[in-house]
Amino acid sequence: VQLVESGGGLVQPGGPLRLSCAASGSTFANNAMGWARQVPGKGLEWVSRIYSDGSTYYADSVKGRFTISRDNAKNTVYLQMNSLKPEDTAVYYCNAVNYWGKGTLVTVSS
Repeated sequence: VQLVESGGGLVQPGGPLRLSCAASGSTFANNAMGWARQVPGKGLEWVSRIYSDGSTYYADSVKGRFTISRDNAKNTVYLQMNSLKPEDTAVYYCNAVNYWGKGTLVTVSS
């Protein structure tokens, strides 16, 4: 099983960025998928999750700015991030069951 994130990069404060996570080797349509992030030297923080019934969870720090979605036909989960702040800078990891991607770096800076 592989989870491969893409879409990270450098963005100015207030800007948008869209992360994608493509899963292969298994289908996760009946499982929750989600995103967590980690700032160097700090612990892993759950950002958002989307469950098999379409319900979602967001950390308080990203509510109203981030939107998670999934395309089960493509075995892919997305994270649309708007109004980005410098404190959103982190490595973002995709998760499904007990599988993790290698992460994609998001840097919010002017």
